[in-house]
Amino acid sequence: MTAPLTPPPPPNGHSSHQGGPVPPPVGAHAVGTAYGAPYDHGEQDGPGMLTEVRQAAVIVVAMALSGVLLGLLWWRLAPSVPLVGDVIGDNWVVYLKESESEQAIGVDGTFTLLALAFGALSAPAVFLLRRRGGVPMVVALGVGGLLGSLLAWRVGVWLGPAQDVLAHAKEVGKGVTFSAPLKLGAKGALLAWPFAALAVHLGLTGLFGPRDPDPWPVHGQQPQQPQQPHGPQGPHGEKSA
Repeated sequence: MTAPLTPPPPPNGHSSHQGGPVPPPVGAHAVGTAYGAPYDHGEQDGPGMLTEVRQAAVIVVAMALSGVLLGLLWWRLAPSVPLVGDVIGDNWVVYLKESESEQAIGVDGTFTLLALAFGALSAPAVFLLRRRGGVPMVVALGVGGLLGSLLAWRVGVWLGPAQDVLAHAKEVGKGVTFSAPLKLGAKGALLAWPFAALAVHLGLTGLFGPRDPDPWPVHGQQPQQPQQPHGPQGPHGEKSA
């Protein structure tokens, strides 16, 4: 006489998973949880949004203040544009000493190259501060680079020669060569710093940033099922001898 194929319920109402691995929770909170991994309801990934905003504010202020250094370098390294004053009738006129001179283009080019270098240096510093990136960090790089460029432009103009060229020409005298004030002819150079910073930061994040774990199992690999403990019955529900 054989025993029924249906095994009797476990004693004391315990679950059949007693002593074995407990399956992960099922539902909206279990999305992305690996099978058999512990589930922590209170775990959060990375610092909170308030911390990221504070770090972003510090980055904006630091990059804006470093624009003073960029302005100093631009003032020192930019080529001077020679001007000459002359008197025609009763009026003073100012003109370029060398009509085919390329110094004016060199002024814009010097600012652009320096801004690109500052962007290439500021991006790794921000990446080392927070390797995970994030929207606040990206916004801080763009805003900080733009503010730094604006401050550098104004600092260079302030440190450079006088802006009133007619008064300067009258001061030095007729036919005397003097330097033109620093002027940024191509205003698009102000975007060189933020664009370079964002491009370098994006590349560093893509190459060395943390990788998110793959929530899907490897192709052809099935999750391991918990083993059912065998009682006095055999694997097919038959009583053991």
